[in-house]
Amino acid sequence: MPEIVKVAMADLKVSREPTVLITIGLGSCIGVALYDPVVKVGGLAHIMLPASRHAGGSDGSNPMKYADTGIEMTLAKMIELDAVKRRITAKIAGGAHMFSNMKEGATFLKIGDNNAAAVKEKLAQEKIKLLAEDTGNDYGRTVELHTKDGSYVIKTIANGSKVI
Repeated sequence: MPEIVKVAMADLKVSREPTVLITIGLGSCIGVALYDPVVKVGGLAHIMLPASRHAGGSDGSNPMKYADTGIEMTLAKMIELDAVKRRITAKIAGGAHMFSNMKEGATFLKIGDNNAAAVKEKLAQEKIKLLAEDTGNDYGRTVELHTKDGSYVIKTIANGSKVI
């Protein structure tokens, strides 16, 4: 039976097989699942905002809540567990339009889109291949990363479950 490890908002966890990393309640946030299939090490980051540079840098903010610093930290922790960066792949979920009933064109309300774009940009910078995504729409998600095989289970209330 695999160990269940919960990842809080603005948090990240890494682990080896047999573990299931889970984060609950992704709205506009992005769940970034990273996986090395050879050593079966996975990492899951619950990203809240696009970039730490917008936070002013020296305000003591939690670096795990940002796409740029959160992904860097997840990669570093995975490498500490013998993952090899060139083998690591990514799957992402979340980035919902939680304020879809708000005024069109208000870019500050497109947090989900901005988060998804920032995560994809950072993954590209790090040369991490994005294998699959389930982003956008107007509903929340709970996600599970299974370290035995890298499967990423996305669960929703109104739209069922799927594996990517």
